[in-house]
Amino acid sequence: MENNHSIVKLTSSELAYLWTNYLADSMSVCVFKHFLEYIEDDEIKSLVNYALQLSEEHIDFMRSLFTKEKIQNPQGFSNADVNLNARRLFSDVFYLKYIKHMAKGGLATYGRIIQNIFRKDILDFFNSCLKETIELNTKATQLLLEKGLAIRPPTIPYPEEVEFVHKQSFIVEGLGRRGSLTCSEITNLYSNIQTNFLGTSLAIAFSQVTESEKVRKFFLRGKDIAKKHIKVFGSYLEMCSLPVPMSYDQDVTESKESPFSDKLMMFHFSLMIYAGIGNYGVAISECQRSDLTIDYSRLVAEILKYSEDGANIMIANGWLEQQPLSANRKDLAKD
Repeated sequence: MENNHSIVKLTSSELAYLWTNYLADSMSVCVFKHFLEYIEDDEIKSLVNYALQLSEEHIDFMRSLFTKEKIQNPQGFSNADVNLNARRLFSDVFYLKYIKHMAKGGLATYGRIIQNIFRKDILDFFNSCLKETIELNTKATQLLLEKGLAIRPPTIPYPEEVEFVHKQSFIVEGLGRRGSLTCSEITNLYSNIQTNFLGTSLAIAFSQVTESEKVRKFFLRGKDIAKKHIKVFGSYLEMCSLPVPMSYDQDVTESKESPFSDKLMMFHFSLMIYAGIGNYGVAISECQRSDLTIDYSRLVAEILKYSEDGANIMIANGWLEQQPLSANRKDLAKD
């Protein structure tokens, strides 16, 4: 039996994912448009153009769908949130690394979304988004490799025989008795350091150009938190004589002219915070060291408090757009 989309309403999951993706894609359109004003490298420019095209196509689909379903479009972000005449804020190298990180985030997000979608047209849309993001990630990875800019995780010795854990002390490492890391632990440490380095670069750049002193302090606090987390994660790699990824801060220019509205920059930073919380959750689930698990857990608590403070700034300025809510049956039952 074919789905009749005029009868089959969107589920709360489908509506939530469409809503949040609309906001994220409208933000990306603004960001990519400003990037394209200054990119000098033709290959990187082509990649950013491709990313821009994908976001614009996503928005067109969602706008059309919202109209058909008689759903109010989110406000999202528009030309009012970007100043294309503002000086460049990042180097071409940063633009390429930024696309790689956004593609990584998209792969995780779309993989989670698809599990909770049932209506065929919405499932087809998000399946397409996942395929496009796989292609974007492939293009970005290849370009990073070709330009010698890829920051690859370290290698470790290949196992020569099957081994099993025989002692509980392998997991109970509060005193740091195990002087090695599993390959999963290395992967998550390395990835979370890279993500935090992206966060410090954005925090530095945004703090240079924001018009609000409160927002500036929020970004600078985020930079300090990210650097602290990098130091914690890096200490585990250094303990095992493994390399620590390099910072991106050198790819931020000295411009003090804002290309983006404070609303857009706060939303962008909030997206990265929420992604970071998810990344730490995955790392905890794959960790076999109690000391590392404890560190991840306390750092998650710090990020949650920081994200709450960011939400309060957005609420105070009228920047936090409300997601659709379920019916309040208590209010409806009142006389």
